[in-house]
Amino acid sequence: MGEVRKLQKKLRQIENLEIKISLTPEEEFKISRKEELRRRLAELQLQLCGPQRTLGIQADGEESEMKRHVEDAPEALPSQTPPASKILRGEDAKCKCEDGPALLATQRTTGGVVKTAQRQERTHTATVSHHDRRDMSEDCPDRGDDDDGGRRQGQEDAEFTSLKTSWQKAKFRLRLLEGHNDIITCVVAVDNLVVSGSRDTTVKVWHVPTATEHKNLGGHTGGVTCLSAPPPEYCKKLAWSLSLADTERFILSGSADCNVKIWALSIGQCVKSLYTFNAVTALCFVPEGDGYIITGSDGGKVQAWSWHTLDNCQSINAHQEAVTSIQSQGPLVFSSSAEGGVSVWENRCSDRDPLSLLHRWSGQVTGCGGGRLTLSPRGDKVLLAYGQAWIKILHWRTGTVSRLTNHSSVTGVTDCVHQTAGLLIGSCYDLANGESMLNLFSVPQCRYLASLTWQRAPRILCFAAWTTGSGDHRWVTGGRDLVVWEQLPSSGRRRGDITVRTDSRLESPLESEGDTENDEETDDEHLDDDEDGRRGGRETDVEDGGSGSWLRCVLQ
Repeated sequence: MGEVRKLQKKLRQIENLEIKISLTPEEEFKISRKEELRRRLAELQLQLCGPQRTLGIQADGEESEMKRHVEDAPEALPSQTPPASKILRGEDAKCKCEDGPALLATQRTTGGVVKTAQRQERTHTATVSHHDRRDMSEDCPDRGDDDDGGRRQGQEDAEFTSLKTSWQKAKFRLRLLEGHNDIITCVVAVDNLVVSGSRDTTVKVWHVPTATEHKNLGGHTGGVTCLSAPPPEYCKKLAWSLSLADTERFILSGSADCNVKIWALSIGQCVKSLYTFNAVTALCFVPEGDGYIITGSDGGKVQAWSWHTLDNCQSINAHQEAVTSIQSQGPLVFSSSAEGGVSVWENRCSDRDPLSLLHRWSGQVTGCGGGRLTLSPRGDKVLLAYGQAWIKILHWRTGTVSRLTNHSSVTGVTDCVHQTAGLLIGSCYDLANGESMLNLFSVPQCRYLASLTWQRAPRILCFAAWTTGSGDHRWVTGGRDLVVWEQLPSSGRRRGDITVRTDSRLESPLESEGDTENDEETDDEHLDDDEDGRRGGRETDVEDGGSGSWLRCVLQ
């Protein structure tokens, strides 16, 4: 048991090292041992599980299930919030298309040169796993409202069933965008363009319809950590002042070189630059008043900059450690930090000190300390991804916390969470075997829909999404690889090599934080073997049949 805990912790430390903005030779050596540690962990877990047969995993081979009619999915379901199901961990399908994006991912070229043959579109079917569960009502309605409540619940269930059926049949065309020579840390979508930032110090602009590199924006001297796209009406104001066309679009990029650069996409040039005196780790644009750029630094500082004058309006020592994510929702600004704290600010649209603190919740409240914390706000809730097997849900007005399981194994981690068009999308990565997927939930109820993956899918560290005029989804994911996901229309869908599986062990609702054990771990990157063993007692004994039996299913 102790060695299993130690190996799990070491793998988590290595994965955290891999996404750092720079590495020392000692850290690079630790990363080189990842495959060795994975093999040893798999051996130990198989020994602990014994030879018994895994229960609860079954393939869904019903032909009628795959041929159900797909209704048009609603953008968002009604506002009641029934419990959410836990995530099903799907097993990769054996793909018949051997030259799909996974193969392209292993044939990356150097020096940012994209081979024409590798840029060609490859139609590939994402593996879809789903988990059917009976819905559980959250509260019993009053006796006089039984009939109305029952009808509403029935309508919601019918809509959810239609949406779930649609995602069970979803097909995507995946296209690899090659050009970066290091980890992609951030992505954003603008019209038919995708903009990506990388640890290789470059910002690249990609033309989605042709999957080709459109612009290479070089100018940062440190790794690019964050991107943001101001709305068109705010771009128009800056374009007018620079004598550019009214249709000009701008991109903001933050970097470890302490600069925020403003790029004009049509000409591919930096038109403005802000020096922040600290490495920029997060930023967002707030479209309120004349507009504001909000930045976060590696020292925990949050700063506000006027979009109109580009002057610094405010500097706040907001967090004890590095700011990891900043997002806006109307006049509200949400910031998170490496120690697990979350702060909520109100933008008062003033020339001086526009940000006013509304709430601050520490890592002790959120339970998210010691990880790479990213956030996605929606109404009174903030969804938090922090390098564990769960998505935390913080009710930011009250400080109450619940969690949604995003992986069936304790060795799973959640790197990013995103909301778009009635969907909650969480990335999921298994430290033990290197498998990656996207888990889909309906919002606002957070009810599980499906899991999407493909063979040898890389770890997903960043995500952007938009919809086409026909309502189909287009996504872009970044990490080791930059991949565009294009949902195929109904006329383009074809029966693919899909394995659909269910896991009865995941039939649990959304958990409140008070009903669960402490799930935090100490992720000290510099612990040696002896220190790992001494500190392993802090973790709960979770390496039993739960995670091990799942691993055995994957290996079989």
